[in-house]
Amino acid sequence: MITFGKIAQWAACLLALLLVGSLGFVWLEGWSFFDALYMTVTTLTTVGYGETHPLDRIGRVYNMVLILTGMGVMFYIVGSLARVVIEGELHAVLGRRKLIKHIKRLKNHYILCGFGRIGEIIARQLTGRGLSLVVIDKVADQITRLEELGYYFITGDATRDEVLLEAGIERAKGLVAVVASDADNVYIVLTARSLNPKLFIVARGEEPGAEQKLLRAGADKVESPYHMGGQKMAHTILHPTVVTFMELAMKEGVDWSMEEIAVGQTSALLGVPLADSGIRQNLDLILVAIKRADGEMLFNPSHQTPILAGDTLIALGLRKNLDALEQMVQ
Repeated sequence: MITFGKIAQWAACLLALLLVGSLGFVWLEGWSFFDALYMTVTTLTTVGYGETHPLDRIGRVYNMVLILTGMGVMFYIVGSLARVVIEGELHAVLGRRKLIKHIKRLKNHYILCGFGRIGEIIARQLTGRGLSLVVIDKVADQITRLEELGYYFITGDATRDEVLLEAGIERAKGLVAVVASDADNVYIVLTARSLNPKLFIVARGEEPGAEQKLLRAGADKVESPYHMGGQKMAHTILHPTVVTFMELAMKEGVDWSMEEIAVGQTSALLGVPLADSGIRQNLDLILVAIKRADGEMLFNPSHQTPILAGDTLIALGLRKNLDALEQMVQ
């Protein structure tokens, strides 16, 4: 691999060659340094404009030695530097094409618009759960960060149709809009909803009135980081044990967690009461709530509550048992 230090060495060698060649003409022919440098450059580059001043026998001998030794060194250095530039650009182009091919193959993935501090946390959470993700950002520093972390990404403005289409919005399952501007988030939501009416969209809203605008634009959920942070701090003061429990339930890397699991249209458990489903008895899971397809929320459902198509089960327990439940209700 060619390093910056190697490139610096080549550049230093090239400068040294020009300097030594010029000083030879100054010493042997008594020329000014500028005339000597001009002669050295035209000689090594084989331009052939002719001699700056007439050369005597010694000067011509020196010029032949300079041509035979210096040209090879100079062409090697210049060729190596050119190769670095060409290979670097080629690598970037090939890498970009490979990235686009990967994105074109994605289905039921999530699109994250904005990779600031909040966006990076969201990306880490989603990919940590094994979900496919494409990030859209236009800030150079964020693009560098995305490359370092190895995320699939699109460079561009997420408010533009062609950028969202390149991110595969027509095949995506959900979109998160967390750019810094509420106006941009509204436009992203509006554009995304028009391109994919079935998309689940979560948006960030900061200013008063932004929530209603984002909901009217097509967002399914609107969250304010400041509002959420304030609520959490208040709950931490009022209910510290509850907050600690909830943080642990949502934390990565622990053996147990709280998950929401969708019931499929062809599940074998359709119409089966909870008492006969085996969820509590066989999987040792706590069923916190059931969200019906019409939005009705049943907290701590009774053992006679039937499981219906379109339900979302909110369960707490070991991860392996939650995975087993997800397989059961498909």
